[in-house]
Amino acid sequence: MNSADPAPLQRHRQQFPGLVNKAYFNFGGQGTMPKAAMEAIYRAYEYVQQQGPFSTKVNDWVVQEGAAMRAAFGQELGAHPDTITLTENVTAGCNIALWGIPWEAGDHILITDCEHPGVIAIIKEIARRFEVRVSTCPIMATLNRGNPAVVIEQHLQPQTRLVVVSHLLWNTGQILPLAEIIGICHSRERPIQVLVDAAQSVGSMPLDLAALGADFYAFTGHKWLCGPAGVGGLYVRPEALETLAPTFVGWRSINMDSTGMPTGWKPNGMRFEVATSAYPLYAGLRAAIATHSKWGTAEERALQIQKNAEYLWQGLSLLPKVQCLRSTPPDAGIVSFRLKADIPHKQLVQALEQQGFYLRTIISPDCVRACVHYLTLPAEMDQLIRVLASL
Repeated sequence: MNSADPAPLQRHRQQFPGLVNKAYFNFGGQGTMPKAAMEAIYRAYEYVQQQGPFSTKVNDWVVQEGAAMRAAFGQELGAHPDTITLTENVTAGCNIALWGIPWEAGDHILITDCEHPGVIAIIKEIARRFEVRVSTCPIMATLNRGNPAVVIEQHLQPQTRLVVVSHLLWNTGQILPLAEIIGICHSRERPIQVLVDAAQSVGSMPLDLAALGADFYAFTGHKWLCGPAGVGGLYVRPEALETLAPTFVGWRSINMDSTGMPTGWKPNGMRFEVATSAYPLYAGLRAAIATHSKWGTAEERALQIQKNAEYLWQGLSLLPKVQCLRSTPPDAGIVSFRLKADIPHKQLVQALEQQGFYLRTIISPDCVRACVHYLTLPAEMDQLIRVLASL
């Protein structure tokens, strides 16, 4: 890996067909899959059909694929494979954690004003069914000054049972001081569990979940890891495993005796898995992770992402008609900005897409989000800056 020389990166990018003939700034929504991932998925489906979709050999292969995927996630996240539950996406992981807690009337959940609507919807339904109270703490205002951990601590209540936060905010690109937040919650006289929405952090930041201490960490493989849609995971801290009851149950969740009758839950994260999945996708995601690793380590990739974000932020900050939400360079790959002109952001994003630039709008706060990966070229960022300057 040589970030100073664009030639190796140009060659590396040839493995990503989705980067051809476009400037892609939507990694926070869905990454562009490498050829190796697509080929691995096809080979896996072909193998299943050749061997017989429900043959003994394929059934053994299914078990092996699941174990290999948990091991790959564990390696990437600094976690033991036993702590990983395989899911379809972040929302599925959040559902497992939120519905698995034995709620009592009067319990309190604290969320932030930067959480994703999908997670908020789950929490609202839990509040309705179980008479749980929910409140929101304002951390969006801490983007440029203030400590979100302090704000969260100020909003904790005696009956707070769970705090729900994102590690890297999907709308503003702020990285929360997660270790500090977890420390505050766990040190209370009545320890508070922490559920983390990790949609934007996995694949864009180096992680050590065993050291971090989050109780529940829900993530996906189709964003910054550039894997196929349909594979994600949930990390459950070993100390939190027995506090969580499975909600959806299937043959993957349970141990069985010689007669095929259930005898109890699996002793690890598999207890929250259910039944048949698109197993060939596991091979695709592992191939995507391996492709990234050929370019550099998680730390090296994160450093290049940060450099690219700073480069784009600096260029946008010079434009009189653009206002970056951050007053200082971003710490991760999300660069959110507003247009100081009479053009709605949705219209701007649609016009940019017609010119080959792929970004997205955010409703709260009203802004445009550009996501840069280590794969992003300075030339692509320069082109985007020039187009916005021409408005």
